Amino acid sequence: MKNQFLFVLFLFLSIGKALAQPPRGPFVRSPQVHEDKTVTFEYLAPNAEKVLLSGQFLKEPIPMSKQEEGIWKVTTNVIPPDIYPYSFVVDGKTVMDPANVDYFPNERFKASLLEVPGDVPRMYEMKDVPHGALHYEYYPSIEGSTGSLVVYTPPGYDASPDKKYPVFYLISGTTDTEETFYKVGKVNWILDNLIAEKMAVPMIVVMPYGNPTARIAEQNGAPKPDDPFGRDNPDAMVRMKQFETDLVQFVMPYIDQNYRTKNDRESRAIGGFSRGGGQTLRTAYGNTDKFAWICAYSAYLMPEEMDTAFAAIAGNSGKTNTQLKLNWVSVGNTDFLYQQTFDYMAYLNSKGIQFQSMVTAGGHTWMNVKKFVTESVQLLFKE
Repeated sequence: MKNQFLFVLFLFLSIGKALAQPPRGPFVRSPQVHEDKTVTFEYLAPNAEKVLLSGQFLKEPIPMSKQEEGIWKVTTNVIPPDIYPYSFVVDGKTVMDPANVDYFPNERFKASLLEVPGDVPRMYEMKDVPHGALHYEYYPSIEGSTGSLVVYTPPGYDASPDKKYPVFYLISGTTDTEETFYKVGKVNWILDNLIAEKMAVPMIVVMPYGNPTARIAEQNGAPKPDDPFGRDNPDAMVRMKQFETDLVQFVMPYIDQNYRTKNDRESRAIGGFSRGGGQTLRTAYGNTDKFAWICAYSAYLMPEEMDTAFAAIAGNSGKTNTQLKLNWVSVGNTDFLYQQTFDYMAYLNSKGIQFQSMVTAGGHTWMNVKKFVTESVQLLFKE
């Protein structure tokens, strides 16, 4: 009788638990990377009329087909190994892939990320080597705001409490965040792998948020302001100066106080992509007492600005070449900033300013940025 009672109780509790659970939908797996480098994407939208796959690995969005239980599906052609942003277009509305936890950090739309691995791990992929660490930091910033940073410390940093390291300040592009250079640019894996192969000097990498104007507005309860139209208009210049002030007067002192840094100019580098490259050039040329290494990725300054705001740089090439241990400029040959960057390099040549350049195939993409970072960091802090 006792056993019968326990069985009825167990059955009652089991039924109650089952009734309390919401019904589960069909299982979606996306993306699925196959051995032949084709990729299958799935998206659950039983009431949708049309779903497209959009991504930087495609020339244009491609249609997906509706399967049983409302799952839309498509398998691509072979995709070359790399990391690509992608999204779905559902009845005209762009959405992330809810089955994928990897996404592109951005102020606005956050695309999902597809990683197609190489047959042999690329320099930006995780390998069986000693790894550094990533730290999220918050610091007191301009106009009473609180700034945010991601900081990479190299392998062995914690095990060597008396050792100091050079610092590379690395700035993302327009609408990117402080997370983009490691979540998409994979700078942590790149440095781990290069350091393990003794191809790069162990260094601290500081990744700041490049839009303090938006951060200040957001923290004051105001809407995020639109980005300035054009890279050289007065509003853009004000924001460039604001970032420079934030970096030099707030970020750098915070890093020097909280990390074991070598804080002389020969031990500081600054680099950036797109808008971050413009911020890099203006900050570095305006503070040659603080930076000896410059890396501009898909970025430039106009000759008129060089001749006026940075006349000392252009007007005394001998001193500039002595001060700068590296002046790196790189761009893709189909980048929408290619011509301006090419003109900037021509200007440096005309003034006798030494620089190292890298021109790759491809456009204004993070696929190219990873190449630029991989090559340029091997040169930093070496005589």
